[in-house]
Parts: sequence; structure tokens; C-alpha cells
Amino acid sequence: MLPKIALIGRPNVGKSTLFNRLIRSNRAITHDRPGVTRDRMEGYVKVGDRKFIIIDTGGITLDEHAAVAEGPDELRGFEAEILRQTEEAIADSVALCLVVDGREGLTPFDESLAAYVRKSGKPVLLAVNKVDGEEMADLYMAEFHTLGFPVIPLSGAHGFNVRAFSGELFDLLPPEDEDAPQEEEERPLKLAMLGRPNAGKSSLVNALSGSRRMIVSDVAGTTRDSVDIAVELGGRRYVFVDTAGVRRRAKIQDPVERYSVNSSLKSTTKADVTLVVLDAVEGLTQQDKRLIDLLDERKTPFMLVINKIDLVPRDGLTALKRLYDDALTFCKHVPIMYISARSGRGVDKLLPMARKINKECYVRVGTGLLNRTLTEAVTRHQPPVVKRVRPKFFYLTQAETNPPTFVFFVNDHERIQESYARYLEKFMRKRFEIEHAPMRVRFRSSHTKNRDRKK
Repeated sequence: MLPKIALIGRPNVGKSTLFNRLIRSNRAITHDRPGVTRDRMEGYVKVGDRKFIIIDTGGITLDEHAAVAEGPDELRGFEAEILRQTEEAIADSVALCLVVDGREGLTPFDESLAAYVRKSGKPVLLAVNKVDGEEMADLYMAEFHTLGFPVIPLSGAHGFNVRAFSGELFDLLPPEDEDAPQEEEERPLKLAMLGRPNAGKSSLVNALSGSRRMIVSDVAGTTRDSVDIAVELGGRRYVFVDTAGVRRRAKIQDPVERYSVNSSLKSTTKADVTLVVLDAVEGLTQQDKRLIDLLDERKTPFMLVINKIDLVPRDGLTALKRLYDDALTFCKHVPIMYISARSGRGVDKLLPMARKINKECYVRVGTGLLNRTLTEAVTRHQPPVVKRVRPKFFYLTQAETNPPTFVFFVNDHERIQESYARYLEKFMRKRFEIEHAPMRVRFRSSHTKNRDRKK
């Protein structure tokens, strides 16, 4: 396991901006509004051949007695949970970085946090942020020396002294064990949680990981950033990506929420499998259908997870399943799983299904089986006559995997009807044992330069 260093500080001192600088990616949402970050995030920092994990935490407010004080409006009601997340980050870390705002100077909250992190007994670096140049360093830093930590001035927003900051963080790491065996790590399966606000995505991540890793609240929109949680379960490695709730763009006025939604949708393109979490009580909404249609159109590997079935009356569950089966006939290959993240019912079936979907995405079919399948499919059901001519099939190839993409070469691809294309896809799914993964079926005229017709 790579060593970890946690960024600690009160709200709006620039921890997320520094986090993004260090990992060289805009993963954490940054905004002038204090209290945007709630859940802790992890990212990799690499300098030369060495790597470590940096942890971004939410802003915490402690009084002189190290008790939780009331934070800004964005954090109101979440202060205790954010402190719990920070305590776990400190426990996981080999060193800490206390971030303060140089422009505002030393505040009572900074002094309380300094006493708090000092009790951990771990090395601490004091980062005086928002210092926009060397000429301002002495002016902003003077009073922070009283805290007794090594101090470095920098600006996360403008990049001043960030490279030196990375070096100082590396100096906090324990020496590497050169005799330790270097094992090549198996790539973890990355699963993204997607859905409307308050559908239970964070609760599901906690249920899957077996920990209180994400802050859970009845307040819709609790999760802001797309947070990666790496776990090992049953000898297999996973990364769960909890995302912010997705609402219709027309209803989004808050720029922070707009950024959160964009980040959520982007997470599905980087995940191996997406779990679309729906609320069983609220039923299938138009927003849910749009989201499912978008993933189906993009050929994203995904499953539907109907959460909160413990709140559905027993005699209503059959009707609920019939509703989803009827409404989702346009993507019949997508599995529908019924679970309760709160009680754990059905949760154990999700990871095996995700592994199955991912495995099917990389199915590679040999040429011989491809063309035997083509002959059998056309023999069983010939393509319908179009404009007094029946389309003629020559051969079939597999163009790529993830998703499996098959190209039929025919005399005239424009004569292939949608219904026959669906028949061929269904036939191939059965023959090639691709039950739940997305599939692309294309038709190409072999003797012309006409454009492909895609399904």
C-alpha cells in the first residue's frame, strides 16, 4: 500500500485547489464558497519514481476545547460527519499537512486545529496558502511560525511554490523498503454509482465496502465530488466511484451542482461498469429514463439497481418488477437488480453481476465461429425483401471489444431493416454468451463506399 498524507484545514483555505494541483487533475470541486467539500477524496502524487496518496478532507471547525463548532452554511449539520471523515484520514496517513489562509492570518480555528493535529504524533507540514509570490511570503507567514511546525508559503490557485511543496511532502514520507518484493498489481474493477439525488448511492457504497466511507444524509445533494473508494473484497480489488445526484439541467441553478453533475456523467466514461441507482419508492421517472437512454446510446456497460425495496409493500414488489420490465424493453440486455442498501438485501449479488458484465465486454470470437453463426442465423431467418431485393450477407467480423463490435458485410447495407438487425443481435448474444454487456452491430456494403449504418 502506498503511504498517505492528509490535507487538513478549516473551510475555504484552499485544500481542494492544492489537491488538484498535486494530482494534476481537476477532480475536486473548487469554489469561493466555503464548505463545498464534504467527503474525503484520494489521489496519486508522483515525483520521479516515487508515489504517495494525498487525501483531501472537508473543512473542519473546532473550538479551543477541540469540540465541533458550527461551520458555514454549506456544512451546517454535517460538521460532526466531516470531522469523523477527517479522523479516519488522519488514522490512515503517515503524515499531515495543515493548510491555512495566509491572507486571513492566524485564526482561533487554525490554532485549535494545530493543537488537534499535534496530538496525532505524526509529522506535520504547515502550508500557508494564498501567498501569491515570494515578495509576500514574509508578510503573510510571520505569525504562523508560532504554531511550531515547518512552514512553507505557496499558492494553489497560481502555482507559486507548488513544486517545492511536493518535495516537502515527500520528505515527510518514511524511507522506502528497498528489499520489499515489487508485485505487479492487478487492475481493480472500477464501478461508478449514478442516479438522481437521494436515491441511495452513498448508502450503497457504504454497504458494498462494509464501512461508513461516505457521508449519508436524508438531505438531497449531500455528495458533491465524485469520490473514489478503493477496497479489497474476497481477494478482488474494486474502486467504487460515488457521484453527485443527477437532475435535469433545466432545474440546476447552482454552479457547484452543475459542476457535480458534469463530473458524475464523466465518471461513467472512466468506469468499467456503471450502477444506475433508482429509488423503488419514487418509481421510474422521466429523468431516470433519459439517463438510461443516454447510457444505452453510448454503449456504456451498466446495470439498474432498484434501491429501497424494503420500503415497498410485499404485495407491491411484483407490480414494481413488471413496471420496470415493461418500461425498459428498449435495453433488455441490461440486468435489473432489486436491493436494499440499508438492510443489505440483495447487495451481495451486485459485484458478481458487475464482474460478469465486465468479462462479457472483452469477449473475442474466432473467425470460424463468427461465420458459422452468420450462416445459421441467415438460414433460420432470412432477411426480409426490401424494394423487391433480398439483402445478401457475405461474411461477419469482430472489429473490437469493450464493447464487442461486429460488422456484417452485405451487398447493400441500406436494405437491412431495424427489426432484422435486432434479430441478429439477439442471435449473437445467445451464441457468444454475451448476455448483459452492450454490443454494437454494424452493416457495411462490401462493394461500395457507402457510409456504415449503425444500430
